[in-house]
Amino acid sequence: MEAPPVTVMPITSGTINMMEYLLQGSVLDSALESLLHRLRGLCDNMEPETFTDHELVYLLKGQQGNPFILRARRSLSHPTAPWHLRYLGQPEVGDKSRHALVRNCVDVAASHSLPDFLNEMGFRMDHEFVTSGHIFRKGAMKVVVCSVSRVLVPGNTENTERMSLSYLVELSVLAPAGQDTVSDDMRSFAEQLKPLIHLEKIDPSKQRH
Repeated sequence: MEAPPVTVMPITSGTINMMEYLLQGSVLDSALESLLHRLRGLCDNMEPETFTDHELVYLLKGQQGNPFILRARRSLSHPTAPWHLRYLGQPEVGDKSRHALVRNCVDVAASHSLPDFLNEMGFRMDHEFVTSGHIFRKGAMKVVVCSVSRVLVPGNTENTERMSLSYLVELSVLAPAGQDTVSDDMRSFAEQLKPLIHLEKIDPSKQRH
């Protein structure tokens, strides 16, 4: 059986191979409104975007080493919108002077046949989840505040369960390699959110356990 055709389009014109600078944290449900109020005051003067996304994580296991991971995401709020396919590289942890996690990021839009295409290519879906929340913007910086829910029945996004009584908060910037001053701006912005939330450069090795 041949793999179904899949149309892949860059999300942005020009270079799509970028570096992602990332800080992460979490806030309890009880403090959510206070954080949203603070973000409205600090971010660009526009209403934050709301979203509900379904994300599937696919693995391709080789003969040795770590599996190759791709993430397929679709909007539940806008079902006709393109799917998104994302690759995240290994974090660069060597430079301790950077205030943010840095990793390679390739992000493209694709047609709705993407899951079938990945399956035919040998990838297998490892897990899936639903995120729902708000997106704020401050210049090139993006702040995502969202709840994360596990999908209880594979493929059924109506049957989910919150994973915790807190919201994930991510501050990120996409920029060409070498733009390390971005992390200084991110640290300054993160300082303005204290003590409501402490955004940190998370060590990925500590998330595996």
